[in-house]
Amino acid sequence: MTGDEPLEDSVELRTDGGERSRRSRSSSELRSDGGAAGADDVALDPWGSSSVSDYRNLFEEFGIEEFEKILPEVPNPHYLLRRGVIFGHRDYRPVAEAMRNDEPFAALSGFMPTGDPHIGHKLVFDEIIWHQQQGADAYGLIADLEAHAARGLTWDEIDEHSRNYLLSLLALGFDPEEGDLYRQSTNREVQDLAFELGAEANFSEFEAIYGFDGETDVSHMQSVVTQMADILYPQLEEPKPTVIPVGPDQDPHVRLARDLAERMRFFKVSKAYASFELDDEERELVAEYYERLDPAEFDDDALRCVHVAEELERTPLEELDVSPDTLGSVVSKLSEAGKEPVRPRTRFFNRRATDDAFEALIDAVDGEKRVYENHVDAFDLDLEAAESLAKTIEVENGGYGFVAPSSIYHRFMTGLTGGKMSSSIEASHISLLDDPQEGYDKVKSATTGGRETAEKQRELGGRADECPVYELYAYLLAGDDDEFAKEVYDECVGGERLCGGCKEQAAELMRDFLADHQEKREEVEDLLEQADIELESPRRG
Repeated sequence: MTGDEPLEDSVELRTDGGERSRRSRSSSELRSDGGAAGADDVALDPWGSSSVSDYRNLFEEFGIEEFEKILPEVPNPHYLLRRGVIFGHRDYRPVAEAMRNDEPFAALSGFMPTGDPHIGHKLVFDEIIWHQQQGADAYGLIADLEAHAARGLTWDEIDEHSRNYLLSLLALGFDPEEGDLYRQSTNREVQDLAFELGAEANFSEFEAIYGFDGETDVSHMQSVVTQMADILYPQLEEPKPTVIPVGPDQDPHVRLARDLAERMRFFKVSKAYASFELDDEERELVAEYYERLDPAEFDDDALRCVHVAEELERTPLEELDVSPDTLGSVVSKLSEAGKEPVRPRTRFFNRRATDDAFEALIDAVDGEKRVYENHVDAFDLDLEAAESLAKTIEVENGGYGFVAPSSIYHRFMTGLTGGKMSSSIEASHISLLDDPQEGYDKVKSATTGGRETAEKQRELGGRADECPVYELYAYLLAGDDDEFAKEVYDECVGGERLCGGCKEQAAELMRDFLADHQEKREEVEDLLEQADIELESPRRG
C-alpha cells in the first residue's frame, strides 16, 4: 500500500492479460498511456516487478472500474484525474458524494522508505494533498515495519529515507496541522487494530493473495496485517468513506482490506425472501422468480417456497444461467421450507455482534419484523435505512462500523529509458533530490516516441502516447495547465513539434521544478521538526 516501485525478483501473482492493445483517441483528449512496454501479462504483486501493458485488463480481471465514468461526479478534479493519469477506482462514489456534500471523508497512503522519493512518488503525494484540500482528513504514513520486514532495511536507513519522503510531502503542500503523519512502528493504535484484524485473517488466504509459503517470514506476514490496519485507521474515531491512492500493483492490499472491513462488522445487511439464508447467486435467482410468478395463479393466492421450487424444477437449466450446484441448493432450501410464503424483507445477519448489540438492534427495528436465533428480518425497512441502522447500533455498542475503503489507481510512469520507472535504474528516473542540472541532463537523454527522422516526424506525427517525455508534461511539468498539455500533445501528433525542441523545453521545466522543490524542502525543515511524528525510530540498533 505504498507509492514505491516494487522490489525486483519476488513472487508475482499473474493472470493472463491477453494481447497488448492501444485504443486510438483524438488529439483533443488529454490522456497519457503510462503503461510500461514489454509486459504481456497483468501482474499485481505489491512486492514484485509489476507492470501493466493494457490497463483495460484490470477492469476485466480484477473488477477495477474506469475512473472516466465517475469523473463528472467529482468536484474540482485534479489534473491527474482530468488527464486520465488516474485511470481506475474501487467504490470511489461514496468519497465523491462526501466531497460534494461537505461530509466527513478521509484519504490515506503510505510510503515505504527504501530510497529517495522520485517523480513517480509525486503522483501519490499530489493525490493525498489534493484530497486534503478538498476537505479530507489526510493521512501520510511511513511504512517502516514493511520496509524492515519485506525489504530488510536497517532502522538507520529507514530514518534517513523517511525524512526525505516527509520533506517532499510537506514541500508539495501537505498541511501537517490539518493532517496526520505517523510511522507504523510507533503508532500503538494501528498495532492494536492490526492484532484485531489478524484474528479475522488466515495463512491460507495470504498464500492465495500474495503467494506466501513456508519460507515466508512471520514478520512479513505481520506487516501485511499492519497495512490493513493502516487502511482502516482513519475510521477509528468514526466510520467514514476513505480513499487509498495507490498504483495498481497495490490492489491486493485494497481487496483484502475491504474484505476485512466487512468481516469486522457486527451485522451483514442484505435482501432476503424467506426465513432461511441464501448466498448471493441463490438470492438473485429467487428474486427473479418472485418478480416473474403471480401469486394469483396458485391455489391460496399466495406465493410460497414450494411453488418457486416446483417452477425452478420445471425450467431447463440452460435458461437459468446458474450452475447445477446452485440450482440444486436453492431448490432444496425452498422445498424444505415448504408452505412458507416468499416475501421480500431486509435481513440483519448477526456476524459477530455482542449479545447487547443484537438486543439493541432488535429493539431499534420498527415495524413488522421476525426475530430468529442469528438474524432479524425487517419488512418495513429498505436496504439503505437498514445499513445505516446497523452501523449506528454497532458503533453505539463498541464496534467499529467500518465503511469498506475505496481506492484510486494511477498509471505507472514509464522510465526515461523505456520500461517501468525504477529507482534501481539511475537513468530511468528523476529523484526529487537530484541536482537540478542532473534532472535537466536526464530529460535531454530520455527516450522519446519520435520518428526516425525529422521528415517522418513532420509527415506522420510523433507518438505522444508512447513517449516518456510527453508523460513528464502530462504528469508533472504542465501542472494544472490543461491547455499547455494539450498544446504539446497536439503539436507532437500533428508533426509540428520535433523531439529536440520538445526535450529541451521539458528539460528546462524539470530543472526549474527541481530547484523550486528543493528550495521549498529547505523552507519546511522547521515544519517537519514541529510535526507530530517520530523522526528517529526507537528501534534503531
